[in-house]
Amino acid sequence: MNNFIGLHRKSCFDLDITDKVDLIERPPTEEVVTHDELIDLFKTNSSPKHYIGLEISGFLHLGSLISTGFKINDFAKAGVKCTVFLADWHTLINDKLGGDWETISKVSKYYQDAFKLVCPNAEIILGSKLYEEKTEYWSELVKFTKHMSLARTMRTLTIMGRSENEEKIELAKLLYPPMQAVDIHSLDVDIAHAGMDQRKIHMLVREIFPKMKWKVPVAVHHKLLPGLSKPADISDSQILGKMSKSDPNSGVFIHNTDNEIKKKISKAWCEEANTQNNPLLEIARTVIFHEFDEINVERPEKFGGNVSYSNFNQLEVEFAEKKLHPGDLKQTVGNYLVKIISPIREKLDLSEDLCNAIKKSY
Repeated sequence: MNNFIGLHRKSCFDLDITDKVDLIERPPTEEVVTHDELIDLFKTNSSPKHYIGLEISGFLHLGSLISTGFKINDFAKAGVKCTVFLADWHTLINDKLGGDWETISKVSKYYQDAFKLVCPNAEIILGSKLYEEKTEYWSELVKFTKHMSLARTMRTLTIMGRSENEEKIELAKLLYPPMQAVDIHSLDVDIAHAGMDQRKIHMLVREIFPKMKWKVPVAVHHKLLPGLSKPADISDSQILGKMSKSDPNSGVFIHNTDNEIKKKISKAWCEEANTQNNPLLEIARTVIFHEFDEINVERPEKFGGNVSYSNFNQLEVEFAEKKLHPGDLKQTVGNYLVKIISPIREKLDLSEDLCNAIKKSY
């Protein structure tokens, strides 16, 4: 039986601290810095403040909206006050959406609508609005940068998808890491949440905030959903092969039709018995089992007949032992993703004008 069935049925008022920590640490969470600090936080604060910051960088997909959104909902179920911070100024600095402010503003509204739909209990805040309302933000930014060397700033550029060895880089891009750190302070965050690719900035925060006598947040990092293609190096980090907004073949997008979703999944890399960096197993683990207490595989009797799995470990073991064929896994994952995505797609408006604006920015 799924260990989280009972937690789904309880309200946040019925959960004890262990239940709350279990919700926050369930997949796709990969790391909590630190587990003991998270426990202590809940002992003193039943409704801590959470934040996740997102660039506004194109069409939303299974990783950027669904997997991330489901993780945010885990925090909300644990009684945490969740904030989705749409980093419009960071988007411009990082040249996303062509660095065009008008396009960024249009796509920001699309992101707001999407996260309100998937994460109804989260507050959505625009970076530009925060900076307008919090007049001391810029003075705090300057004070924070006094604690950062140029070399350390360059090492954090990987959070932007940039190389720390870039020789020609705009000065504006060096503002991105400290701005992201000061966002956390300005929002009075108790829990800073992000994908593993943002870990460096949270470690910077935890190093510098004590020097400034600012509240130091617990850091929670979730595993990024891998792309559907075979990784260039299977032994390498999945961050390098993550689902990408700019590559339509690497992932399942929210606006794909049911047939497109099933077709993409049918073409996904899924080597028989290989459980390492397998995108379909990861989707089953972090997305499907997040919402369904059981996964049912339908197949002809000559291939073993129908089978049900009540937890991911059962599914993974049978796949590793070649009792579950890649073709059956693909068909099953495709069917369940349609059940998850189609209701969101039907409610999320994407105008032709907005669609064209995003496509032009790639």
